Parts: sequence; structure tokens; C-alpha cells
Amino acid sequence: MSATCIEIDLSRIEGNARTLRERYGARGVEIAAVTKGVCGDPEVAQALVRGGIGALADSRLDNLARMRAAGVQAEYWLIRPPRPSQVERVVALADVSLNTERATLRRLAEAAQKAGRVHQVILMVESGDLREGFLPAEVARAAEDAASLPGLHLRGLGTNLVCLNGVIPTPEVMSAFSALVEEVEGRVGRRMETVSGGNSGNHGWIMSAASPGRVNPLRIGEAILLGRESTRRRAIPGLAQDAFTVVGEVIEARDKPSVPTGEVGLNALGRRPAAASVGDAMMRRAIVALGEQDVTLHGVRPRIPVEVVGICGDQLVLADRAGRLHVGDAVAFDVSYTALLRAMTSPYLAKRYLPCPPAEAPEDRVRNPLHFGAEGL
Repeated sequence: MSATCIEIDLSRIEGNARTLRERYGARGVEIAAVTKGVCGDPEVAQALVRGGIGALADSRLDNLARMRAAGVQAEYWLIRPPRPSQVERVVALADVSLNTERATLRRLAEAAQKAGRVHQVILMVESGDLREGFLPAEVARAAEDAASLPGLHLRGLGTNLVCLNGVIPTPEVMSAFSALVEEVEGRVGRRMETVSGGNSGNHGWIMSAASPGRVNPLRIGEAILLGRESTRRRAIPGLAQDAFTVVGEVIEARDKPSVPTGEVGLNALGRRPAAASVGDAMMRRAIVALGEQDVTLHGVRPRIPVEVVGICGDQLVLADRAGRLHVGDAVAFDVSYTALLRAMTSPYLAKRYLPCPPAEAPEDRVRNPLHFGAEGL
């Protein structure tokens, strides 16, 4: 197998899932594991189920179909609001969908009746991050409509924070959401079974709150896959941060000038490269067979003491001042959530599932918890 690949340690994923399930379960909160970061990879999905996860959540119907076709036994959630043109497929593939439009709810009801099914829906509430959701003043009326539609079962309410504008789920925000749930229950005349209160950005809140209020499941991706909460990308103690490793093969290694020569404009990706730091006139550079089609510039961190200095569509350049890398060597990288998403989506990176023998790499390849900063969900 090519040295350029993504290594996936299924035992670490399973362990993270089990640990978080136990910690959240002690506070009365379950987990719907989000698989969009791995494109619904069935091997990863099976590891999540082995770790005790009962619900798998994804934003893409194709990913749900992939996991179902592989025989992964779980409840399936579609967590991006359904496209009206795909309601029949939504009903066929998803047990539950997250919704924000009354017109789409009506189409889902018609599709469910036609298929002879009852489709479960969660209505999303806007809590300040300004991505998806009914405004608080609208949600009670929408809940009444959803509860009245044959073919649908109003399963509950949900909310989402952090993802677009980085709004943090503070105790005040979460308490207001729980209060809104109770208000809606009064309007529809029954208790909401599911109150889905957020994502990996809620980790700090759930572990420190006196009570989770009405929240009973969270939709968790990054915290399981990479062992980090998503408000500040901090490592979660007791979890593995190295379940995924991008490995790239060195295709060139030689001394070159440390700064470009000639007039500098935008590069091939439309960016203006950062000014080079002052250093030696010549610098050892290594080119790795990875590019923006595979990872993101600020989302990879080498596990050896070399520096990422640039990237284009299909080549990543390292500053190798110690001259340790040679053509044919493999370099291991930790990844951010965004880089993981890009790597799992890339058709050019082979998937290597551990405990298969890992790709050859320098001896001092280390596994350190890394902080990537607010680089993106």
C-alpha cells in the first residue's frame, strides 16, 4: 500500500465512544455519534456501535445509505435539514430528521404516508449562532403543526451552537433552551421525548453544569473522533487525540533558498503567502505528496520536528532544518477536524485501518495531544 494514506485506529475510536458515553450517561445524557467527519465510514461506524453508541447522525443521505448497506445496526439521524426534493429518500434512509421549515415538514408527512411509515422529526431552535433553526417565537406554532401531520411523529426539539459563529453554550443559553422546551410542551400537550442540546462544543457545559436541564442527547463528532471539545479545541482528558493519522510520502528533499526570488503575487490557491521568517540563506526543504485536495494547510501538524511552510493543490512543503527526511520517507501528521473531513473525503488517500501494521515512518514519530485553535468545525 502507498505510504500516503490515512491511518484509522478503530480501537481508539471505540474507546473514546465508550468513555464519553459513560461520562455523559452519569449525567443523564445520551450520545448520537456524528459520522459526517468520516463520510459515514462503515468501519468507524461499527467501532462507535461497539463503544455503546445507539444512534448515528450524519448530514448526508449518501453516508446514511453507506452505513445501512454495510449492515451497521443503529438508529439513523439526518442532521442537516432535509432538501425538499429528497423527502422520499429521507423517509427511506433516516429514522429521525432535524427540521427547520414547515413546508418541508408537510412534504415529509406526505412521503411518509405514501411509504406507509411514520417518520420522526426534531424541530431545531435558533439559540444565537444564526445557523439553522426556528426562532423561539415561531417554534411552538411549528410544533403544533408538526404534531398534527399524519405520517410524522414529533420526537422533540434541538438546538445548535458553535458551528457558524462560535457562540458558546453557556448555562444561561442552555437554561433558556430548556425553558422553551417546557413552553412548547404546554402548547402541544405532551412531553418531548428527545431534547437534542448541541454538539462537541457542549462538552465543557455538560461536564460542569449542575444539571443538564431538559437535554438528554448530544450530537457528538469531534469529541469522539479526535478527543477534543470544539469551542477552543482543547484535549479532553482520558480520550485519545490520535485515532486518525495522515501519512504522506516524501517526493523531494533538497536545499533551496529560504525565501522566494522575484516579484510575489497570489499563489495557485489565490492566497498571498505569509512573509518568510528570517533565517539561513539556504534551507532544507522536503515536499510531501499531500495537497489541498487531501488536507488543509492549518489543519495538519507533523509528529516530528519539521515545519509546514506551504501547500498547493497536490504538494505540501516542509522546512526540514535538521535534514532528517529523504525521498521515500513517510511523515505522520496529526489532523484537525477540518483536515480530517477533507482527508476522509479525498478519493486519493487510501484508508488503513489499525491494528494493521502502520506505515513506515521516522522512529521518533510521536503522539502528542495538539491544540489546533479555532480552525473550524
